[in-house]
Amino acid sequence: MILEMKVPSPGESIKEVEIATWLVKDGDYVEKDQAIAEVDSDKATLELPAEASGVITLKAEEGDAVAVGAVVCLIDTAAAKPSGSAPAPVAEAPKVEEKKVEEKKVEAPKAAPAPVATYAAQAPSPAARKILDEKNIQPSDIVGTGKDGRITKEDAVNAVPSMGTPTGGSRGTERIKLSMLRRKVAERLVAAKNDTAMLTTFNEVNMTPINNLRNEYKDAFKAKHAGVGLGYMSFFTKAVTRALQLYPDVNSMMDGDYKVAYDFCDISIAVSGPKGLMVPVVRNAENLTFRGVEAEIKRLAIKARDGQITVDDMTGGTFTITNGGVFGSMLSTPIINPPQSGILGMHNIIERPIAVNGKVEIHPMMYVALSYDHRIIDGRESVGFLVAVKEALENPVELLCDNNPKKAFEL
Repeated sequence: MILEMKVPSPGESIKEVEIATWLVKDGDYVEKDQAIAEVDSDKATLELPAEASGVITLKAEEGDAVAVGAVVCLIDTAAAKPSGSAPAPVAEAPKVEEKKVEEKKVEAPKAAPAPVATYAAQAPSPAARKILDEKNIQPSDIVGTGKDGRITKEDAVNAVPSMGTPTGGSRGTERIKLSMLRRKVAERLVAAKNDTAMLTTFNEVNMTPINNLRNEYKDAFKAKHAGVGLGYMSFFTKAVTRALQLYPDVNSMMDGDYKVAYDFCDISIAVSGPKGLMVPVVRNAENLTFRGVEAEIKRLAIKARDGQITVDDMTGGTFTITNGGVFGSMLSTPIINPPQSGILGMHNIIERPIAVNGKVEIHPMMYVALSYDHRIIDGRESVGFLVAVKEALENPVELLCDNNPKKAFEL
C-alpha cells in the first residue's frame, strides 16, 4: 500500500510551509513517528513525523514552498524492512587500497624531475625565494631581470606587495537562502519600523536590592521548587505586569481606527533557540507567583532550545520583554513586536559609581529601554511606565513581595 503524506496545518493562518531539511534520503526505510523532515512556517520550525513504516519516496526538494495539504512524500508500507547486515563495504575495502598503491607507483617517477625547475624562467633563486616568502609575495606577481627571466635576490628585495590585493587567506563566499521563519521575522521587523511611530525612552536600575534578595533566598527557592531557580526574569515580569496595570495604554494595540485594550497581561519573552530568536508567551502573567513565572519561562525555553516550540506557544502576547544583557549588550533600542505597542529591553549589569544620599557608591546598575508606539502611547504614559518598573525593581520587598519575601517566594 502506498501512503501519501501531506503537509499538516501548523496553524489556522498558515497556508504554506517550506521544506527546510530532509532528515532522510529517497529510498530510505523509515519507522512510524520517525522525524523525516523539518518544515519552516512563518511562525516556527516544526518536525514532520512519518505516519507509517516503510520505504519513502520524496516528492519535494529542500527549499521548496509547499501548500498545506499537499503531498510531500510517499511511503510504501508493504516494503520489507531491510536486514541490518552490510557486507558490501568489507568486500570493497581491498580494491580501494590497491588503487591507492597503484596511484603511488604511477606518480612516483613523475615527482623526480622537480629540482630542474629551480632555475627555470621566472623561477626565483633560493635567496630570492626566502625574501618573497617573508613578504608573502608570489613569484608569479613580479617580473625577473635575471637570465631567461629568472627572479634575482635584488628583484625580491625591490618587490612591493600590491596594495589592496589579497596575497593569502580565504576569500570564499556562500549564498544561503533564509528560512521562512527568518524571512517572516525580517518582514515583521521592517514593518514595525515603517508602520509604527516608534520611540524609545531610557532609564537605569540599581540592582542591589534584587541581588540581595536573590543571594538570601535563591538556594532555599531552588531546593523548595524542584530545581527552578530564582532568576532576574521573574522580578522583571512581575514589575512589568504591575506597571501595565498602572498604565493600561502600554498594554493595548492599534487595530485600524480602534484601540484594543486588554485586562490581562500575556508577556512575550524573547529567548534564543537553534533556529533563531523565539518569542513564546507567558499567559496571564499578572496572576503568577515568582515560582510560576520562573517555571513557565524554563518550560518554554527548553522547548525552544529543543526545537519543540509550537505556533500556539508564540501566538498572542500583549507586551514583550527581551534581554540583550545575556549577550553583553549595554544599551539598545529594541524593536516593537507587532501588533504590540511596547517592548522592554534589559541589558547587562555593570558596577558603576552613583550618587547615594550625597555620597559616591559602587552599585550593580542596568540600563533599561522601553520602545513604544507613539500613535497610542503618549510620553507621559511611556515615561511613567518605565519609572514604575524602576521603582518596583529598586524596592522589590515592598512593591513585588508585599513586605513578605518568604511568602512571595512560597518558602
